[in-house]
Amino acid sequence: MSKEGEQFVANHVLSFGLEGSSSLFINGKHYASAEGDYRFIKRNQLAKFVKYPSAGGEYKSISVTIDQHTLQALSKEHGIRAGHSFDNEGIINLSANPLLDNFKASIMPYLNNSGELNSMIISLKVKEAVLILLQTNPELKAILFDFSDPGKVDLQAYMTANYRYNVNIEQFAFLTGRSVATFKRNFKKIFATTPNRWLQQKRLSEAYYLLQTKKLKTSEVYMEVGFKDISHFSFAFKKAYGIAPSMLNNRALQLIGR
Repeated sequence: MSKEGEQFVANHVLSFGLEGSSSLFINGKHYASAEGDYRFIKRNQLAKFVKYPSAGGEYKSISVTIDQHTLQALSKEHGIRAGHSFDNEGIINLSANPLLDNFKASIMPYLNNSGELNSMIISLKVKEAVLILLQTNPELKAILFDFSDPGKVDLQAYMTANYRYNVNIEQFAFLTGRSVATFKRNFKKIFATTPNRWLQQKRLSEAYYLLQTKKLKTSEVYMEVGFKDISHFSFAFKKAYGIAPSMLNNRALQLIGR
């Protein structure tokens, strides 16, 4: 079965598609990936994903998380600096080459082993991945070794565009370049309410629209608008609108029939 969800991408990721295909949605853009594709995903992004199994098979991929500690250690050890800034997409498709092919092949025996992967081996493989990326795609140095936090952004525009993502207030504050206290203070000034209250109202309003106008099912809506589980969504929806989300379409049809 296909699988969908969302996540906060905290660290850079090197991804290898093994079987099936996937779609990622970041900043309003769609990125498709198929079996055999290599791609680099930047850190500090909100992403929605859909994973599709192959015909008669399943979905498989390898994701190598490139953490900041490893990058900072490499920067100190080898004197690597980011240099000029590099404006690019949230996801960069990488061309296949012998180094990436061999790296992927070298990981497979560890993944096929039923035992726990040794932490020292993981550390070495992550470092190897970084060095391969620097050799095959040198422009990525400006991204990999940029250790700055996200800059301060337009809070109203950012929240309006990203309220559907199920991330906590601390992450929203970080992504908009603010401390939690400053985020809450700025938010109150702009929206005249608290972040949690605004997020719930905004998500429920969008859910109402999708249920009534688009005729989607509750199971199709709750995650789409940023709720973690269907029971919490159903409870909040009924409290706000006085009707269970599953009954909304039925009531609309009855009113039209009259």
